Amino acid sequence: MLTPQFVFGVATASFQIEGSRDTRLPCIWDTFCAQPDTIADNSHGDIACDHVNLWQQDIEMIANLAVDAYRLSISWPRVLHQDGTVNKQGIGFYRDLLIALKARNIKTYVTLYHWDLPQHLEDQGGWQSRDTAYAFAAYADVVSKELTGLVDSYATLNEPFCSAYLGYEIGVHAPGIKSQQAGRQAAHHLLLAHGLAMQVLRKNCPTVEAGIVLNFSPSYPLTAADKTAAMLADQYHNQWYIKAVLEGQYPDLLSQLNENAQPVIAAGDMAIISQNIDFIGVNYYTRIHYRSTEDNWFAEASIANVPVTDMGWEVYPQGLTELLVSLNEQYQLPKVYVTENGAAMADHLYDGQVADLERVSYYHTHLNAVHDAIQQGVDIQGYFAWSLMDNFEWAYGYEKRFGLVYIDYSNQQRILKESAKQYRNLLQQRKK
Repeated sequence: MLTPQFVFGVATASFQIEGSRDTRLPCIWDTFCAQPDTIADNSHGDIACDHVNLWQQDIEMIANLAVDAYRLSISWPRVLHQDGTVNKQGIGFYRDLLIALKARNIKTYVTLYHWDLPQHLEDQGGWQSRDTAYAFAAYADVVSKELTGLVDSYATLNEPFCSAYLGYEIGVHAPGIKSQQAGRQAAHHLLLAHGLAMQVLRKNCPTVEAGIVLNFSPSYPLTAADKTAAMLADQYHNQWYIKAVLEGQYPDLLSQLNENAQPVIAAGDMAIISQNIDFIGVNYYTRIHYRSTEDNWFAEASIANVPVTDMGWEVYPQGLTELLVSLNEQYQLPKVYVTENGAAMADHLYDGQVADLERVSYYHTHLNAVHDAIQQGVDIQGYFAWSLMDNFEWAYGYEKRFGLVYIDYSNQQRILKESAKQYRNLLQQRKK
């Protein structure tokens, strides 16, 4: 791993850090935040980390961490007007940002969609509508042309599972819809959008690598009697997306779903979804245990007496090794990046310092887990820490802190935590 070829980076997402809501279109998260009882601390993303105004300072901070790469997302409602024309100010912000990164020899990994769908598209059906997939391709076309020569790697989508399942199926994320049928249809249209955007990227920037970022929470049975439940959960939450992208089909579970919940799939869709990609991004935070239910489905089960993060997620680094090795055995994988891995901890600022030693341990054990997967033959070529800085953590608002860098939201001060210093030390050693 500690070779010059292996890419070490940090990652962020547009809605979570940018702020400057008044210079872009409304998105589904603006609408969701305005509804009662959706965000734990009743907050919103109007200011967040004020990155749109403080980006130059943030680029210096990234450079000072000695990373090779920065993974960021483009805000669809920031770069396009409602009529589909370019918002010059919005695209100019990203152009300036990417130029500054290039000047510091930091590679740019750009995600086109990290959940902030323009609200006007949601008003027309959002990801339940096939038209949104084509609107996404048109957006990808504009961005890839406008940012020619400035992007090293494109990911079409970040975690379509979260957009579809959390947003449309159980409704804990924007847009807050609770319908299995909506969730399955949204999942299909998101994957179709990925495929359509891949075609655009191949045409507009054929020498730039392109792929998709998927999240995985490996499924484990609570008891020996729950193996089927864990298998079903794995198909429904994890394999649903990667199997479609890499093999052009959904898991067998699809045919077992109630007919009303099965997505409408047009002829040729799976071929569009499953064209060749250059990489797959794997996001991993924890594993989940499942138990069987009376209706032969699955339900999450908690286990006691295990270390957990501030999210309540079990710290289970070997799950990352097991995941990567199992995916490599199951599929013909392209090269892999671990595009997100990290932990929310209950950080406290004392005398200008944040001694987040639990997070230091989390990174140490999970980097070792990546190394173990490489030793077992998985072609992993990069690792991105989530997140560069504390930010708007979706339905948790600002209550949860994932950052290597502490944000004091009262004055927007950035303070390197111990984990940031340790990560920097590791990367500086490599460069000696």
